[in-house]
Amino acid sequence: MTYLLVFATAACVLLLCLFFPETVAAVRQWIRKRLTASTRRGVDHMQLVRGSACRSWGATWRTIHRVAYGIVATRKLASLLAGLALIPPLLALTFAAGTIELDGFERHQGPSKGAMPVVAALLEGEHLAPPLPLPPELFTTRDVVTVRPALATASRAWELLDDAFSQKLLLVYRSMKDQYGYEMVLLEGYRSPERQNELAAAGSHVTNAAAWQSYHQYGLAADSAFLKDGRVVISERDPWAMRGYELFGDLAAAAGLTWGGNWKMADLGHVEWRKAGARTRNSDP
Repeated sequence: MTYLLVFATAACVLLLCLFFPETVAAVRQWIRKRLTASTRRGVDHMQLVRGSACRSWGATWRTIHRVAYGIVATRKLASLLAGLALIPPLLALTFAAGTIELDGFERHQGPSKGAMPVVAALLEGEHLAPPLPLPPELFTTRDVVTVRPALATASRAWELLDDAFSQKLLLVYRSMKDQYGYEMVLLEGYRSPERQNELAAAGSHVTNAAAWQSYHQYGLAADSAFLKDGRVVISERDPWAMRGYELFGDLAAAAGLTWGGNWKMADLGHVEWRKAGARTRNSDP
């Protein structure tokens, strides 16, 4: 049916063109006029729209320029706005107590796996209590007296040591125990000037430092050993003790202490904190 309609329409148009050319020409001219009129109206409309848009953009730009010029010209207003913008971050920095936290991070984070335990503890700011005093007879056994004959009268009072130094030493003790299984014991801490002179008089195999030449007089030095099976072990001839002294020296250095094991006349159990301004002369005790 659709093909018949198309064929009939085409036939009518063909017959019309053949037998009525004037009519076809008139229809063609009428269509051309209509198209010309429509095109003219479209162009006029586009020109009208473009003119309106240009006027609108011009008015908008003049408004923006006028407002911007007013803000720039008014310096007081610009300064006020800048000050208001800085108030929130300044308040945050003031009341943050020196701590800036970012989303995604824990408030309390443990030390990294590669950090020395004693250094991590120092950074945490933990305050350790000294151990309970040991029985005096532990320091007068034959093994102890053979190595340290004057140890019976030595002071092992933690309260006579510099507090910051004692904390460093206690942290080393704890790391030795927790990490390596060595239990440390304090042999001697504070040493009076009189005792220092007595030890110096005993000979260079005991000490090279006279009174006020040792950090012991300032509470900044200590001699330590090990506690094993209920007895004090001092002699480095014991392989177990020698290994402990080496570990002790490493941890002491990590805590910022000087280890006597590095001296020409090695003192393996000795550590000291060479605190700035603590003394005017410095020699290895």
